[in-house]
Amino acid sequence: MPFSKLGLPPSLVNGVKAMGYVDPTPIQLRAIPVVLGGGDLIGSAQTGTGKTAAFALPVLARLGKHEARGPRVLVLEPTRELAAQVETAFRDFGRFTDIRATVVHGGVGYGRQRSEIQAGTDIVIATPGRLMDFLNEGTLRLDALKILILDEVDRMLDMGFVKDVKKIIGKCPRERQTLFFSATVPPEIEEVARFALRNPARVEIGVSRTVNQSVTHAFYPVSMGLKFDLLVALLEKTDFHSCLIFSRTKHGADKIARKLKAANHSVAVLHANRSQSQRVEALEGFKSGKYEVMVATDIAARGIDVAGVSHVINYDIPANPEDYVHRIGRTGRAAAVGDAFTLTTPDQLGEIRDIERFIGQKVPQLKLEGFNYHATPAVSPVAAGPRYVDPRAMRHGHQHPRPAQPQGHGQGGAPGQPAQPARNFGSLTRGRPDPRNRGGSGWGRR
Repeated sequence: MPFSKLGLPPSLVNGVKAMGYVDPTPIQLRAIPVVLGGGDLIGSAQTGTGKTAAFALPVLARLGKHEARGPRVLVLEPTRELAAQVETAFRDFGRFTDIRATVVHGGVGYGRQRSEIQAGTDIVIATPGRLMDFLNEGTLRLDALKILILDEVDRMLDMGFVKDVKKIIGKCPRERQTLFFSATVPPEIEEVARFALRNPARVEIGVSRTVNQSVTHAFYPVSMGLKFDLLVALLEKTDFHSCLIFSRTKHGADKIARKLKAANHSVAVLHANRSQSQRVEALEGFKSGKYEVMVATDIAARGIDVAGVSHVINYDIPANPEDYVHRIGRTGRAAAVGDAFTLTTPDQLGEIRDIERFIGQKVPQLKLEGFNYHATPAVSPVAAGPRYVDPRAMRHGHQHPRPAQPQGHGQGGAPGQPAQPARNFGSLTRGRPDPRNRGGSGWGRR
């Protein structure tokens, strides 16, 4: 069923077409009629399934024309990045309307956000902390609110925002429409839902513990001292469009980024210690192709939506299995294909089993053909990281010997054993088949 058959006004259908979308995703197909009808909703779907449009389009349709008083819609998001992206989505979908949307979050000054609120806006997309500031100072009032949207509620719970969220809900009019979106709905979230919603419809798409079927993923066991060398070797042998690399810590992300830059990769960094201007520049540069690699902490696991992320590499295995699903959900979005690799060390067998139990499937453990798993780093990986020699330097007369690395991958057992015949996995060899043919592989493009 096309968007034009969902009861959306022509201006929004044209906005959807201008963004290049043709048919609604399952979450959009089921959620849009509920929201258009004015009912409360709990929507649960895997990351990358298009839930932002599932609430943005029908909400824009319900608003109609711009009104100076407001806001009439409040969208709560857990992070600045998500707030900014959702505001962009509202602007893009509503490009042929006069609806106004304002984003409100920390990390920047209050002046511009305050001015936009005072000028009159229909939709406010906000993080809880900055929103509470404006509510407490009286700059923003919610008397005219018609629709409240709580997005990524499980993430807000993880980040400790539940008390603020309940305070914000308490300041909203009792007569309102409330939409609730979360990748998972554990008991703590059910409690918030009972507090905020009235007789909600439920839309659940897929299994929240599963990864997108369009993503091919695998574990790559390696010793701790050779982890960075394996990362570089994977990047050398991977025909990637853009690659997102996850680190558990901010310090680790900075360290990986510095070493990748030294290896002549164009790299952006995203974590909580970066200033807002640095975070915006990193995201925009990654989206535009200025940076081929972004190194990030879990702030980006649900914080970025970049079309065409072809590969995700977990340099550090995530702290919990749920984050594994969200991390690798950054690729293979909107039914595109993608590849996800996780570097694991011998002491992480327990975490591997936890992930496999959580997603209900075994993840293949692969070895990279031609990689020397017995090499000794030149310096301590704790002090300065393992030695990396840029193979391109050899073309300029610098004699740095490095073991030959033939193309392709194979499965193998313990280090030192011969690899089994190469498996057709992901996009780790050049000369790839058409990415639309899942009999082969390709990088994820929207």
